[in-house]
Amino acid sequence: MEKLGILVMIFLVAMQMVDCVDEGAKEVDEWFDKLPYAKQKVTKLHFFFHDRFAGKHNITAVRVAQGSGTNKSPTFFGLVFIMDDPLTEGLKPTSKELGRAQGLYAFSGRDELSLLMSFNLVFTTGEFNGSTLTVLGRNPAVPHREMPIVGGSGVFRMARGVASAKLRSFSMTTGNALIEYNVVVLHY
Repeated sequence: MEKLGILVMIFLVAMQMVDCVDEGAKEVDEWFDKLPYAKQKVTKLHFFFHDRFAGKHNITAVRVAQGSGTNKSPTFFGLVFIMDDPLTEGLKPTSKELGRAQGLYAFSGRDELSLLMSFNLVFTTGEFNGSTLTVLGRNPAVPHREMPIVGGSGVFRMARGVASAKLRSFSMTTGNALIEYNVVVLHY
């Protein structure tokens, strides 16, 4: 019976994923046929990323793995989190939600605090609703961070660009981190 429940859950998730795709292979192929004639666009985005990794409620990032020496490491080397963090228009978590940051981050610096970030910016409202941007890169513990945009979907097909991040607040007590993002992306 437990296996049946898992299969039903997988089926329901798969159906939801199918429903979110607006265009099929034929439409995407037609889009690529027109690409040589398309004009490149520059889009600038600004939002706040709310990461909640501790506390009792509204956790948006969970620890999924760690190395054997992670607990003794001053840089948390080997610690891995999966996240589904809200992206908001304003500083407050109650600000209008624009989308989600879904992916993972891993503490990858052995001798200095640094993260490997691999996540999608999933837009859920406005003109970019249903589109994504993919961020993949090093996120060092410095005031201003720059990570590459390596792709996208929907409005952001063939995207490339830069996501600049600035830590606005961080609390080990509450488990909340607030990061301001400015994104510049080239797409068609």
